[in-house]
Parts: sequence; C-alpha cells; structure tokens
Amino acid sequence: MENNNLIEVKHLKKYFKVGKNAVLKAVDDVSFIIKKGETLGLVGESGCGKTTCGRTVLGLYEATDGEVLFEGVNIHGLKGKEKRAFTKNAQIIFQDPYASLNPRMTVGEIIAEGIDIHGLYTGQERTEKIYNLLELVGLNKEHASRFPHEFSGGQRQRIGIARALAVEPKFIVCDEPISALDVSIQAQVVNLLIKLQNELGLTYLFIAHDLSMVKHISDRVGVMYLGTMVELASSHDLYAKPLHPYTQALLSAIPIPDPEIEKNRSRIMLEGEVPSPINPKPGCRFVGRCKYAKPICSEASPELKEVEKDHFVACHLFD
Repeated sequence: MENNNLIEVKHLKKYFKVGKNAVLKAVDDVSFIIKKGETLGLVGESGCGKTTCGRTVLGLYEATDGEVLFEGVNIHGLKGKEKRAFTKNAQIIFQDPYASLNPRMTVGEIIAEGIDIHGLYTGQERTEKIYNLLELVGLNKEHASRFPHEFSGGQRQRIGIARALAVEPKFIVCDEPISALDVSIQAQVVNLLIKLQNELGLTYLFIAHDLSMVKHISDRVGVMYLGTMVELASSHDLYAKPLHPYTQALLSAIPIPDPEIEKNRSRIMLEGEVPSPINPKPGCRFVGRCKYAKPICSEASPELKEVEKDHFVACHLFD
C-alpha cells in the first residue's frame, strides 16, 4: 500500500539555551503527519511554539531531538545535493511581507533568486517563468521591474507567494501569511492559496492564530499550547466538538457575525497566567489554568492519543 504521507514529524523537540541553567522548550515532543495535497492548520496563542515548529520542520532550525521525514527521508542531517533537493521541494511564505522582501531588488530579481540558485531556467524561459508566476498570483508582468516599496501589503504577500512557487515546491509552510494584512485582503490571499493548491497539488502547513481563517483553509487542525500539541483532528470535528479544555476556550473566543447569538453566547474565560516555557514544571502545561485539573495533571504529562476516530487529544480527562 502506497504511503500517502508527505511529512511525518516524530517526537520533534526544539530547545533554546537562554541562560546558564535555563532551557526554553519552544517545541516539546510534537508529532503529526501531513498527507500529500492536504492543509494542516496549526493554531495557538502567540508564543506557543507554532512558528518555531514550522521552521524546524523546514530545517531552518536544527532539531534538538526527534525526526522530520519528507517522503520518508529524515531532513535533519541532510547535506550537499540531498539538502539542496529538499530546499527546492519545501518553501516558506513569511508573516511580514514588508520585512521578507529585499528592498534593493526588483520583483523580477526576487522571484528569480530561487530559479537561479537551482538552475531551473535561463534566458527567455526564465523571463517567461517570472511573468507566468506574477500572473498566477494575480499580478502582471509589468510589475517585474518595480521595487517592493511600490506595492501594498497584499500585493507584497502575493510577490512572496510567487517567490515560494518559483522553484516548483511540493510543500509550503505558510507562517502566519495573513496576520500583517488588512482584514479585507486576508480572505483574498487565503482564497489564492486554496486555488494554487488545487491547481498545483501543493501541500501546506498553515500557521495562524485567526481560527476562523484556519477553519476555512485547513483539512485538519492541530492546537499547540506552550510547545506541546494538545489536540489534533479534522477541521470539522475540531470546531464541532473540541475536546481539550484549552481548545474549547480558544474556540469560544471566535466572534460570531450574528449579534443575537453573540450576545447570548457564553465565553470560556481562562484564569491564571500563561506559564513560562523556560524550564517548565512536570505535568500538563495547561494545569494552572484548567478548571478540570486533577492531581495527576501536575505529576505526569498527558500523551497525545486517539480518543475518537482520527481525533487526538493530550489530556488526562480521557485516560
């Protein structure tokens, strides 16, 4: 039977030393798979480790422990040709379209950088490729000779998408690609990403904190809290029936565009401070803010396990 998994993340850890005896556990024993052609959404509060997770999956950060398999090959430890082949197949769209484009390069030069590095096209073919990419993302070929400062935020993000597509990747990490954009532009960019996925057969890891947008684009959603994965399920199941107390609180904060429903709805307010990811205590990371906490929650970390079909939760309530 053919393995349909493009990315397999197994017990991934990424720690940063932040003092003499202090370790920041940004990603701590996270596992998930992403199937070919699907979008896995990764959500959680700011500082939960989702961006670090995405960058470690791409190999931009060296993993402290664990494995990231791309088409069955562990990417950490790749060298030379193999490393180069992986960087062609896996790209990133950055959060800030203002900071991620070189202001001294024209749009054409920015898009062509990857093409030149991997020696994909030269001469007229290269020029045509740049023009095609611009049109693919909703810009036109006249834009190739302009500089980034001449564009709006939404247009810059389209240039960032074109740059990621230039080397014809299979997998793209979308690192909060809409959070720096106006609300009116966000849906356009997300719809463009969905269209490109359908046309080019792309696979996405979509990192965001806008839960309604994640629901719109994702096939499955993982919820991170303080470096750990607390819940993982299909988009429909997670939003219809969140099981982890943290996910329930997170989803209760999504505004509903009906004032009557919104007025009568009860929000789950989390008490207590978010603990520090530096030298975390044993047990569940959410224990100090959870109204269902039991003694075991302070002693042992819950494992992410399947409690309903394809619905995984890390919580002692389901032991």
